[in-house]
Amino acid sequence: MYVSVRGIPHGTRSATRVPRVVVVLGLVSLITDVSTEMVTAVLPLFATLALGLTPLAYGMLDGLYQGATVLVRLLGGFFADRLRRPKLVAGAGYALGAAAKLMLLPVTGAGALSAAVGVDRAGKGLRTAPRDQLIATAAPADRLGRSFGVHRALDATGALLGPIVAFGLLALAPGDFDMIFVVSFCAAVLGVLLFIQHVPEHRAGRHGGLKQGGLEDDVPGSDDGARPVSLRDVAALLRIGGFRRLLCAAAVLSAATIGDGFLYLVLLDNDAVTTRWFPLLFVCTSLVYLALAVPFGRVSDRYGRNRVFAAGYGLLLCAYLAAILTGGVAGAGLSLLFLGAYYAATDGVLPAAAAPLLPAELTATGISVVQAAVAAGRALGAVAFGAVWTAAEGEAAVWTFTAALTVALITAVPLITRARDHRTETR
Repeated sequence: MYVSVRGIPHGTRSATRVPRVVVVLGLVSLITDVSTEMVTAVLPLFATLALGLTPLAYGMLDGLYQGATVLVRLLGGFFADRLRRPKLVAGAGYALGAAAKLMLLPVTGAGALSAAVGVDRAGKGLRTAPRDQLIATAAPADRLGRSFGVHRALDATGALLGPIVAFGLLALAPGDFDMIFVVSFCAAVLGVLLFIQHVPEHRAGRHGGLKQGGLEDDVPGSDDGARPVSLRDVAALLRIGGFRRLLCAAAVLSAATIGDGFLYLVLLDNDAVTTRWFPLLFVCTSLVYLALAVPFGRVSDRYGRNRVFAAGYGLLLCAYLAAILTGGVAGAGLSLLFLGAYYAATDGVLPAAAAPLLPAELTATGISVVQAAVAAGRALGAVAFGAVWTAAEGEAAVWTFTAALTVALITAVPLITRARDHRTETR
């Protein structure tokens, strides 16, 4: 991956480098993910060991973790397009994420933990679509996959470092979760400051071009007479055939997924890993993601983003099978390898696949709709998995979701292959 912040002037698009704003946003995500993944890496242990939550209760918490972003994702995308201030909306989301880390300090029960998790996920939901809009509008059409891949690779670097920091802090002070939460808050504040100071505000002009400048260019309603985005415009997105099929496929597939924390708890339950090494499971997944994000982005640009996205869920199916069919450290390693590859093939590829199907003035909204559908599906899947595990056992729950994902793939692949990559607007 060859990127440079200083070597890429604002507005420069070369054949070998991604735009500067993509790199800066990637660095913001790196720092923010260090903060977030520090907490995520210890959350299953904190919830089940320190707070004593049952698998069903943790499943509901994980469902909240995923589902809290659904409505906020939609609102974030809509207001970013309506106000033409994606930076403002995304910045509010980053600030909420930082505040949530402080809310974890007084947590002693499931209610307070749910509130803190809800605020954190609301912040993520609010910032995701506006941030991806900034990437989509800055990147050349033929390098959308690569640009999202570079961003997700930097994001994955943060996801890699976060659990390592958590592991080190727990090694220094076993059981001191408050120290992790304080360090996480400090990192989140650093990410907010970098975003505010070094990410320019962009807005779409009347003809779909980008404008960038001072405050006078950012006033809502000053866009040369262009009317504000309305709810009717949002509903009209569902009449775009390729977008509608991609949305349905993403929703169906996400409902058959198992949350990372649950999959790691299954490995722990099967004695594939011990409690001491649990935070490093997140590190292994992120390391694979980091290695494959850019290559998969390039492959998606060349061979089709929808195909790579569908193949990603095939890799997730392999992760489930490895967790239950292969025992010990080898099974854990294979499962983490496939899980990281799944994220590399889907996380950045999905918005890259959706963006070319959307009108320029509704890019953030359309991306938020797809991401909200994925978040809703994962929330339902988390609650269902927790219920099955409580009624039976972890391995039986994984088998159930393996069958469900197989059916989802059979249903979704025809939809995905019909959602062709092509632009419906002029950027």
